[in-house]
Amino acid sequence: MIRRCVHGKEALDILEACHNEPTGGHHGVNLTAKKVFDAGFFWPSIYKDAHELVKNCDSCQRQGKISQRDEMPQNSIQVCEIFDVWGIDFMGPFLSSKGNKYILVAVDYL
Repeated sequence: MIRRCVHGKEALDILEACHNEPTGGHHGVNLTAKKVFDAGFFWPSIYKDAHELVKNCDSCQRQGKISQRDEMPQNSIQVCEIFDVWGIDFMGPFLSSKGNKYILVAVDYL
């Protein structure tokens, strides 16, 4: 893959976008750098810059790392074919939109 080499303010703006924007997710150094690489950019000090950004990110410092003790066990869902398991919820009342105040939400758990 060919990556565009950037530097200076442009590099820091790209790094901040990959970390802070709605699709960024405030991930750690390695995943933030990977997002930059996946977007097609590169600069030599990317890991150092990512480390500084994460270290100075207020949101990341408040959250901290999730320990194994905090993890929830994963339960597998056995589904044979599509449309076998459905979840249906009736929601509302909401503000009226074209005379409608309720919605029916159906989910196929494939």
